[in-house]
Amino acid sequence: MEQVFSSLRNLAVLYGMDIISAILILVVGLWVAKIIKRFLHKVLTNRGLDKTINSFVTNLTYVGLVVFVIIATLSKVGIQTTSFIAVIGAAGLAVGLALQGALANFAAGFLLILFRPFKSGDFIQAAGSAGTIEDIQMLYTQLKTPENVKVVIPNGKLMGDIIVNYSANDTRRAEWIFGVGYNDNMKKVREIIQSLIENKKRILTDPKPQILVKELADSSVNFAVRAYISTGDFWNVYFEMTEKVKERFDQEGINIPFPQRDVHMFQAS
Repeated sequence: MEQVFSSLRNLAVLYGMDIISAILILVVGLWVAKIIKRFLHKVLTNRGLDKTINSFVTNLTYVGLVVFVIIATLSKVGIQTTSFIAVIGAAGLAVGLALQGALANFAAGFLLILFRPFKSGDFIQAAGSAGTIEDIQMLYTQLKTPENVKVVIPNGKLMGDIIVNYSANDTRRAEWIFGVGYNDNMKKVREIIQSLIENKKRILTDPKPQILVKELADSSVNFAVRAYISTGDFWNVYFEMTEKVKERFDQEGINIPFPQRDVHMFQAS
């Protein structure tokens, strides 16, 4: 028994300071890691970074610091950490290869949230689909089509495609094409369209709307009407204007011609 106590005393003398140092490294290291995590979270919040990215960056930093503290603690008590680090690296490589597609979507989601080519509520066209953004996750983005269909697009595919964001700007330019007959008075047609534009309060006056003769087509003279509209009012104004032009053309006797051809017949002698 006395030999046992003697051995314990010898071990305490030999390794006591290392054990105490290791405990101090572990306790202080974890405390410092928490302070760094809170500080980083505060800095990213003050800079207006997205909450998802904020949480991801702070948690990833904290995990990395904790792993570093644990390795330093084990090394202090004499445990060889070289093989331990190699095992972690090999496991990370294996997981990375197994989850290659998911990691690609994750990285793309990170970039989408960071650079914000669109946000929730925007109407976009990308990856062969068009709809309103409902949710942006780290792995996928969910949108709703005008037909009320839910579409889930992997972020990797979304990030690798052309993204058209119809809601990015406050205003959009609309263009209507109105065809009238060759025998109709062009000045009168222009005046009718101008009066309708002036009565539409939701059509912006700056930039100034344009009424242009775009084409002398086979069966009609085509007028192009271009005007800027607030993005939120775009489709309502577009359809209303189309309807009002048809009604006024009918009232004023302006002809909207159908495609037609003049056929000349000659009698053979």
